[in-house]
Amino acid sequence: MNPPSRQDYVSISFAGQGSGVYNNSKQWRRQSCWRKWKQLSRLQRSLILFILVLLFICGIASYPSITEHLSGLTEEEQNTESNIDLRPIIPHVLPEPVNQARPPLPEQTSQRKLPNKRGPPFLQNRLQKKENVSNTVVEDKAADKKKEGEEEGVINWRGAVIDTDQATEGVKDEENNEDSLPNQKAKPSKESAINWLEAVREAFRHAWKGYKDFAWGHDELRPLSKSYSEWFGLGLTLIDALDTMWIMGLKEEFEEAKAWVATELTFNKNVDVNLFESTIRILGGLLSTYHLTGDTLFLDKAKDIGSRLMPAFNTPSKIPYSDVNIGKGTAHPPRWTSDSTVAEVTSIQLEFRELARLTQEPQYQVAVAEVMKQVHKLDGKLDGLVPMFINTNNGQFTHQGIYTLGARADSYYEYLLKQWIQGGKKENQLLEDYLQAIEGVKKNLLQKSSPNGLTFVGELSHGQFSPKMDHLVCFLPGTLALGAHNGLPADHMDLAKQLMETCYQMYVQMETGLSPEIVHFNMHQGSTRDIDVKLADRHNLLRPETVESLFYLYRFTKEHKYQEWGYEILQNFNKYTKVSSGGYTSINNVRDPDYPSPRDKMESFFLGETLKYLYLLFSDDSNLISLDQYVFNTEAHPLPIWPSTA
Repeated sequence: MNPPSRQDYVSISFAGQGSGVYNNSKQWRRQSCWRKWKQLSRLQRSLILFILVLLFICGIASYPSITEHLSGLTEEEQNTESNIDLRPIIPHVLPEPVNQARPPLPEQTSQRKLPNKRGPPFLQNRLQKKENVSNTVVEDKAADKKKEGEEEGVINWRGAVIDTDQATEGVKDEENNEDSLPNQKAKPSKESAINWLEAVREAFRHAWKGYKDFAWGHDELRPLSKSYSEWFGLGLTLIDALDTMWIMGLKEEFEEAKAWVATELTFNKNVDVNLFESTIRILGGLLSTYHLTGDTLFLDKAKDIGSRLMPAFNTPSKIPYSDVNIGKGTAHPPRWTSDSTVAEVTSIQLEFRELARLTQEPQYQVAVAEVMKQVHKLDGKLDGLVPMFINTNNGQFTHQGIYTLGARADSYYEYLLKQWIQGGKKENQLLEDYLQAIEGVKKNLLQKSSPNGLTFVGELSHGQFSPKMDHLVCFLPGTLALGAHNGLPADHMDLAKQLMETCYQMYVQMETGLSPEIVHFNMHQGSTRDIDVKLADRHNLLRPETVESLFYLYRFTKEHKYQEWGYEILQNFNKYTKVSSGGYTSINNVRDPDYPSPRDKMESFFLGETLKYLYLLFSDDSNLISLDQYVFNTEAHPLPIWPSTA
C-alpha cells in the first residue's frame, strides 16, 4: 500500500475530526499548527512559553481580588466597615451577624426567606406568641441562595454597595445568654443601653459621612450615586441635623456644620420655598439650635428666614400661600390650585410664635394665630375632624367629606395640643379643639383588625370607611401620651399603647422588619392576616413617626419593651438601608429582604428626626430635653415651653 502523498495528511485529518467540519479539498492545502510551531526557532518557542506561563501565574494571583471587587467590597474594606460602622463601648461584639430567621409571620404560608434578627429574644412579635408560633431560632437555609452580584453581607445595586450584615452589633455576652433573658418587661442591662446609644451615634456619623463627602451644603444626599439633590438649595440636611449633633454630643461634626452656617448660608436667593417645609426644618432647626447652644448666630439666621417667609400671609383670607420666593419677597399658591393643605397652614405656629417671643415682634404670632382662629370657626368639620384642603382666597375648606389623620391633615391635630402646652396651658380654645378631635377619631376612624384585633385609625370618605392607615399616623400614640402626661384623660394613654402596638406590627410583619408607607387592615371575619400592603405602598422613606411615639411612650411609662422595639428598628435600618460608602437610602420594597430596591435618597428628616428620637429613646436621662421644659415641633426640633407669667 502506497504511503500518503503528503507527510502532514495525518495531522490535518486529526484537526478536521476535532472540529467536525473536515473538508479534504481545502484542508490538505493548510499547514498544521504543529508544523508552524516546529518551524520556529528554539529561542522563539521558549519566549512564547515563558509569556504564557507568566500570564497564567498573574491570572491566578489576581483572581481573588477580582472576585472580591465584583462582589462589591474587598475583605479589607469589610474589616474597615465593620470597625467604622459600629464601635460600641463594650468591645465584645460578634464580627458577623448570626444568620437567624424571624419567626413565621401570621399572614405567611410560604417558605420565603425572612430577614435575620439579632438581639434579645423578647423582641419577638407578641401576636405570634398568641398563635403559638415557635420562637426557636432556626438556621436560614436560604442563605446560600444569593442573587448574582451578592456576597455574604453585601447587596450590589447598580454598582453601589449596601451593607446587609451591618445590623447594629449587640454585646456578645447578651447573645450567649439569650435563652436566659427575661420577658419583654425586663430592663436591658446598663451596658446594653450604653451600646444602643453609641449605635445611634455611629449611625449618625455614617450618615453624616455620606452627606459630607458627596452632598456638603446641598439639601439631600443621594448615597448610591454619591451625589445630591436640591429642593430649596439651602442645606436642608445640615440645618435639620444641627440640634441632633448637639444632643448627641458630636461636637466636631457640629462645629464644622456651624462654620458652614456662619460663612455659606444665605437666604438672599431667587428661589421658591415651601412655607411649611422651610418653617419646620429651617426656622425650627435654627431656633432649636439657638436655645440649646445660646449662640446668637442661629437666632440671627432664624430672624432672616422668618421675615422672608412672611409674604406668604398676604392673601385675601389670611390663609397663607404654600410657596414663597425668599429673594423677591413674593408668594403664590401651587400652579395647579389656589388651595393650601390644612396640615401645612396649621403646623407653622410653634415656630412663628417662638420667633415672635424672642424678637418681641408680634406680627409673627398674629399671622399664625389668625389661621388657627379661622380654622376653629369653619364649617365642614366632622366631630372636630378637618378636611385636607383650604382655599387661600375665601378661607373655606375644599374637597370636603374626606377625613384622615394621615398626609395633609396629620400635624393639625399635633399642633393643637403642642401650642396649648407651649403657651403654658392657657389657650383653652386649642385644648377644646384637640379634645373634640380625639373624640371624633374614636367615633369615626377607630377600628380593630381581624384576626388579632389590632386597633388602627382608618379614613372616612363621604361616609365610607376605609381601613387605610399611613405610617404618618404613627405620630398619634406619642401625641396622645403627651396629652395624658399633661393632665388629659387617662384613656388617651390606653389608646396610645394600643396604637403603639399596631405601629410596631407594621414593622415586624414585614419581611425586612421595616414599615411600608401605607397599610390596609383586614376587618372581615375569617381573615388570616391583619395587614395587607399594596404594591405601590411598599416603600420606606426612613420616616420617624413610630420611633417618635416609642420615645414618648418610654419616657412616660418606663416600659423597656419600647426601647427594645426601637433597637430592632435601628438594626433593620442598618441591615437594609445602610450604604457602605456613607449614608442611608430609602427603599422601594419592604417585603423583599433579598432586594428591597433602593430609591437613592436620604431625606433630611432621617438625621433631624429619626436618629434623634432613637437616641432620646435609648437614653434614661429624663432631663435630656425634658418634656416638662420643651415641646418638639413636627420636625423634632425642641422649642421651650414658655415660662409662666402668673
